[in-house]
Amino acid sequence: MTAVKPDFVPRMEGLDALRGFALMGLFLVHMPELYELYWAHQATDPTQLLWHDIIFTIFAGKAFALLALCFGVSFFVIMDRSAKRGIDFTGRFIWRLVLLGLIGIVHGLWYRGDVLEVLAVMGLFLIPFYRVKSNTVVTALGIVFLCQPLLIFQMVSALQGAGWANQKPASWGGTIPEAYLTGKSLIETIRMNWVDGHPFKWLFMLEAGRLSQILGLSLIGMVLGRVGFFSQPERFAKIRVVGWAIAGVVALGLYLGKSKLVALVPTSEAMFMPRSLWDTIVSSWFDLSLMATLALGFLSLYYGAGHRVLRLLAPAGRMTLTLYVLQSIIFVPVFYSFGLGLHATMQQSTAVLIGIAAFAVQVAAAHLWFRYFLYGPLEWLWRAGTYLTVKVPFIRPRASA
Repeated sequence: MTAVKPDFVPRMEGLDALRGFALMGLFLVHMPELYELYWAHQATDPTQLLWHDIIFTIFAGKAFALLALCFGVSFFVIMDRSAKRGIDFTGRFIWRLVLLGLIGIVHGLWYRGDVLEVLAVMGLFLIPFYRVKSNTVVTALGIVFLCQPLLIFQMVSALQGAGWANQKPASWGGTIPEAYLTGKSLIETIRMNWVDGHPFKWLFMLEAGRLSQILGLSLIGMVLGRVGFFSQPERFAKIRVVGWAIAGVVALGLYLGKSKLVALVPTSEAMFMPRSLWDTIVSSWFDLSLMATLALGFLSLYYGAGHRVLRLLAPAGRMTLTLYVLQSIIFVPVFYSFGLGLHATMQQSTAVLIGIAAFAVQVAAAHLWFRYFLYGPLEWLWRAGTYLTVKVPFIRPRASA
């Protein structure tokens, strides 16, 4: 079996940097959330609530969405590069997603909030859309999914009195398992992550509209890859600025007017779900608009005055898989009962500051890593597994290092 050559096609560093920014945002959400244990005893001190609210308003739901967008771009890049070599990568990409799903399942035994498994499953739905050549059609479909059609259908059905549509979502009954808080047993935590955490994650993703959002954003990302949004960034300088301004206005409008907008849908004790569903839909639109504001603002700075600083995030973006898993490996034991159990005592401000410092260390480590290696460790294993060979170059040639 011949060795698999590394990708010597110039990397789209802007995409890497944006992915690194998304990884940072996701990590900064996980830290004050204490890797989900915050919800067992929420902060009451106004100062600590402020720390929590700032981080969650800026990054919660937005960083995750941004990763889904980047996932769609990467999907197109992989498929397109193979197609240009005359290779249909469909079968191997499915296998690649299977491997990502397996990594996610194993990671989910450690931390139930794992998103890798979800991205892997939703990635399967991208494959048929790759055959659709019209960017207009793919974009339109992406927008439809982002509008949350299933939630809108349920809301309309609930307003018409349908019993099934007025039932409380199953995920509302979810609680933080006691094993996470006081169990002091890693085995019990792993068991609960599988028995309780695994189905809860999928219920939440479905009922909160996250699955529809992931597919919509991935389709939009695929179109961005097709039109060269990252490979030819100079063509889109004006569009980035105009898009940033529009997204910012929409985000601000939704943030200030959300309560009035949600109040437009009637509610009663017997029929409370329509307004709750509408609140979820409007919240998802706010998340999308703020995500677009952050992404376009980041890229405008990256390709402009902020390039020297923001490009520092690119190496972290190149090893997102490794760093994402490593973050939970290190910090889940900090908060969970089988480790230090600091979930009940660590303040939001402390968690955020530790998160900022820890991510700075990760960025520095990524820079050092790529001086000697071509891929992150999990990225290399994923690539080797994709091609079913260990003959994937890993150590950077000394001359280029």
